[in-house]
Amino acid sequence: MKIVCTKADLLKAVMIAMRAVPVRATIPVMECILIQAANGQITFTTNDMEMGIETIVPGTILEEGTIAIDARMFSDIVRKLPDFDVTLSVDEKMIATILCGKTKFNLSGKEGDDFTALPAFEKEDYVIMSQLTLKETIQKTIFSISPSDNNKLMSGELFEINGSRLKVVSLDGHRVAIRQVELKDAYAGRRVVVPGKTLQEISKILSGEADDEVKLYFMPNHIMFELPGTTVVSSLIEGEYFDIDRMLSRDYETRIRTDRQQLMSCIDRASLFVREGDKKPIIMDIQDGFMKLSIDSAIGSMDEDIDIEKEGRDIVIGFNPRFMIDALKAIDEEEVSVYLLNPKAPCFIRDENETYTYIVLPVNFVR
Repeated sequence: MKIVCTKADLLKAVMIAMRAVPVRATIPVMECILIQAANGQITFTTNDMEMGIETIVPGTILEEGTIAIDARMFSDIVRKLPDFDVTLSVDEKMIATILCGKTKFNLSGKEGDDFTALPAFEKEDYVIMSQLTLKETIQKTIFSISPSDNNKLMSGELFEINGSRLKVVSLDGHRVAIRQVELKDAYAGRRVVVPGKTLQEISKILSGEADDEVKLYFMPNHIMFELPGTTVVSSLIEGEYFDIDRMLSRDYETRIRTDRQQLMSCIDRASLFVREGDKKPIIMDIQDGFMKLSIDSAIGSMDEDIDIEKEGRDIVIGFNPRFMIDALKAIDEEEVSVYLLNPKAPCFIRDENETYTYIVLPVNFVR
């Protein structure tokens, strides 16, 4: 095999492919990037058995072939190459020679016969949407997944398609994040749970351009995201996702509307008195015309009043400040509406059209 690429194109492809390289693999070849030059196309493939990536590398094929190269070593080499065209050639002993300007590396490779190929998909039925929309939807929900694998379903996000609407849901037992997106076309109903790890990596690959599109393909056990030049395939999380509709109450006794940035900044200041692992809540004392936010810890205390519009009765309630900040950061509007029932019931932050809904469970406190 012999190929020629620019250093920039090679580095971009390596950085994308590295997102699906396992830290440790039972089969050593899976810790490699599979490089294939065939049919006029150079492709890099990686697979950690939960997520696989195939990306096309712009370049010239002088001789077709295949090799599996240690991903981390190859990545380190490419990053440190000078900014010239790169020639990668492989001899019959599977020794890869990397030439760039006056720099030369030799790196042992493998045949790649044991490399696990990505699942094949029927490419007739798919859902299409803007890359920017998908990227923002993931970023505005991913913070609510559980970092623990104790409940596998909580470590992923629900993707539910109903006609022309995509609903994405995440939860960790203390809060829920819901985003609803209007698609250009209507599609058959689908309901799958995508691993959070996959979505975190996908969000880094997706462009920030509204005109760029991504296609989503569905199989019983896998989902595929197809971008121009790059394909990401992921296994799905098995099991029946939580009945989110049962959590969505329209009842409330108190509704407040306030400036989002002011509320977020106030909570952020209060967070100065919360140390890692500390469960000290921020207390919201809601009265007519204003809300007093306070926190009292072993380090110190703080209280601040902010202006609000209030509908309903007065209420005093406590929340984990980080959970409230995460939700407020994910909202773009200047003002937010918060719905409360009682000091023991979850609060809802949502807009009138329910394009977003954030649910945060209260924290018990003693005054």
